[in-house]
Amino acid sequence: MITVTSPVAGTVSHIAVSAGDTVAAGAALMHVEVMKMEHRVVAPEAGLVDDVTVAVGDTIEAGALLVTLTPVEVEVNGSLEADTTASPRRDLQRLAERKALLADDARPDAVARRHEQGHRTARENVADLLDDGSFLEYGGLAVAAQRSRRPLEELRAATPADGLITGTGTVNAELFGAQQARVTVAAYDYTVLAGTQGYTNHHKKDRLFRLAHDQRLPLVVFAEGGGGRPGDTDVLAASWLDAEAFHLFARLSGHVPTVAIVNGRCFAGNAALAGCADVLIATEDSNLGMAGPAMIEGGGLGVHASEDIGPIEVQRTNGVVDVVVADEAEAVAEARRYLSYFQGHLDDWSEHAQQPLRTAVPEDRKLVYDPRPILDTVADPGTVFELRRDFGRGMITALARVRGRPLGILANDPNHLGGAIDADGADKAARFLQLCDAHELPVVVLCDTPGFMVGPDAERDAGVRRFSRMFVVGANLRVPLVVIVTRKAYGLGAQAMMGGHLAVPVLTVGWPTSELGPMGLEGAVRLGFRRELEAIDDPVEREEREREMIALAYANAEGLNVASFAEIDDVIDPADTRDHIAAALSTPHRAHAGTRRFIDTW
Repeated sequence: MITVTSPVAGTVSHIAVSAGDTVAAGAALMHVEVMKMEHRVVAPEAGLVDDVTVAVGDTIEAGALLVTLTPVEVEVNGSLEADTTASPRRDLQRLAERKALLADDARPDAVARRHEQGHRTARENVADLLDDGSFLEYGGLAVAAQRSRRPLEELRAATPADGLITGTGTVNAELFGAQQARVTVAAYDYTVLAGTQGYTNHHKKDRLFRLAHDQRLPLVVFAEGGGGRPGDTDVLAASWLDAEAFHLFARLSGHVPTVAIVNGRCFAGNAALAGCADVLIATEDSNLGMAGPAMIEGGGLGVHASEDIGPIEVQRTNGVVDVVVADEAEAVAEARRYLSYFQGHLDDWSEHAQQPLRTAVPEDRKLVYDPRPILDTVADPGTVFELRRDFGRGMITALARVRGRPLGILANDPNHLGGAIDADGADKAARFLQLCDAHELPVVVLCDTPGFMVGPDAERDAGVRRFSRMFVVGANLRVPLVVIVTRKAYGLGAQAMMGGHLAVPVLTVGWPTSELGPMGLEGAVRLGFRRELEAIDDPVEREEREREMIALAYANAEGLNVASFAEIDDVIDPADTRDHIAAALSTPHRAHAGTRRFIDTW
């Protein structure tokens, strides 16, 4: 005989068998309730029920006799594997039904309208950004806070995820490993209430931004959307100024890399988030502004179409947008590429032939040239990632790799103002140095500047403050700086390019075309020898004497002469530039310590 006793003290709440029944091993015999929880009592082996010694409602002690069995042979499947022929459990079925509402195919009309506009859905963008199978969604079951005005079933169908997809995943894991490749992502869904910022999705952002901060995970935000949502009614609040998302996002600056992707319309709160990001990538049909048409009209500022507010031709030239792309697919590809520079070194690298560098700068010191082929040749092939190309055009800022190592490149462009640093160029350079410093990327400077731009117009642009910003940022860099003087390095502008002076970089070298001095040669001669030149009455003789003085000044300023005073470390064959950069940066850089730095938005 087999005796079955109670494993706990409690009340018999359900009996599944009676005398004469044949049961298999593991079959349920009865339930005993303890503290509102049901304990399942099962047959220890197959048998014939002889007697049930308790009734429903009986209170029993642990060890009390419940059932007696006579062992019998019963042909049963003793496996604990799921019975695939049985109907799905209701709880799992409800979950599957609810999750199905999150998929794009649950709203075919909204998706079709999106595709007709030439745009992708938020979930398509997230899937493209993240490595296959790596997305872990947070808050997908959320709905808009409008239960008091709309049925819950309608909200589930029409406002999936409350219009904001959030979660974690990996980007470039095949190159850097899953741990190093982890990122967080937030994607506003324009097909849900125009991608507006609702009460529930604010909570989702707060959760995600804290996660990014605490786990030091890069963040990518697809920011398309119309800003705040006045239609959420399930909220006990007045001002909504206690929304934490903007503080939490801004707190990520300098702590982890952040990327904003803008496509279509991006206004108000959505634009505020985009403006906080380290880098902002926008499509050519984007509009980006701190208010949309309704808010502008409500403020008494006139009636404007969305297309007239912050179009890309404005935002690309004023420095708001860092990278302009054709469409969302290219934006995602550029975001993946941008993140790679902060994910580590690459062992697999190649290089261009370096001999063309020897003729990259013309022998005629007054002849302009394009510096971008120099960047492309010095860097590993295909690794130059330029930022803000259409803003501050006399200054080039780019991420790149040299022998697999990620770094920043800062270069002057002599095609714009002869390489002189104007106020926009100074702002662009200073912020770029902050970006590299915050995320521990060394910086290579290709210097060719006659100095800061001067004159009444420059002063109207607040040059005194904006130029000086380069000195303040450069003096506080914690990452290594390598300076290559390709041609001109004159005056305060050159010093600012070098972090303050010639000895700040870990290596300061010139090419054979380099020339260095306290100011431009022509200006120095005309200023320093004005009296001597004015004393020559014959204009032809005066001009000839001036040319002689400039030639002497150049001989004094050329890199070979400056190196003879040990003011620079060497003059090198341009074809050896990569070797010198790699050697100068070969010592492991110690990670930052002390106060964390943030990156200016401008």
